[in-house]
Amino acid sequence: MGIVTFRFYAELNDFLPQARRQKSFHHAFQGKVAVKDMIESLGVPHTEVDLILANGCSVDFSYPVQPGDAISVFPVFEAFDISPLLRVRARPLRVIRFVLDVHLGRLAALLRLLGFDSLYRNDLSDGELAQLSREQSRVLLTRDRGLLKRSEVTHGYCVRSTTPRSQVAEVVRRFDLIAAAQPFSRCLKCNDELEDACLERVRDEVPPGVQVLRQEFKRCPRCGRVFWKGTHYRRLESLIADLRRESGASTQT
Repeated sequence: MGIVTFRFYAELNDFLPQARRQKSFHHAFQGKVAVKDMIESLGVPHTEVDLILANGCSVDFSYPVQPGDAISVFPVFEAFDISPLLRVRARPLRVIRFVLDVHLGRLAALLRLLGFDSLYRNDLSDGELAQLSREQSRVLLTRDRGLLKRSEVTHGYCVRSTTPRSQVAEVVRRFDLIAAAQPFSRCLKCNDELEDACLERVRDEVPPGVQVLRQEFKRCPRCGRVFWKGTHYRRLESLIADLRRESGASTQT
């Protein structure tokens, strides 16, 4: 039997029992074990990991753990670049796109409101979610840790919060997204980017009162739904202002 010392950093500690958080701890093992399998056996999905140091040297997921190793495990660095170090994947996601599991429909709607490409259907199986995440290079958002441990998933995040408003704040903060938000740019139903539309082309689909007050309209190229800056948009502006304050970002646009 061998003994290895682990230390997990930042939010990776959320997956550990209280006694192992924010500190080094010993872990016993037998046989030949890849560091990826050992990390997941401790409860941390591999999709949450971006850098592993074994005795101070960067290693990938296939590294065979040796007795006496000191393993440091770091979370995904989406907000800044650590490319000078060997990463456990070829490259990070810089253009963030999401796919969300069936329980996060309201979070998907809020992310689309903010302009982020967020694929969501309430009939997707775990296997389909994992496949879409891999094939389309989407970050898989879920509260199911088991789903994130599937081998085909390379980028994923376990959402800790339970309410949609807290969830969107968590995701925006985690992936440093507030500066990239483009509200009023994506269809809430289809997820497609909206196109500008003049009043003459959408007059039959817009209430008369809105026609008088509003000069800017957008249409979804897929479903044809028309959007304008009404009460819903003002609530969105308030949400963005709150997210900026929470993230410490400037309120200037």
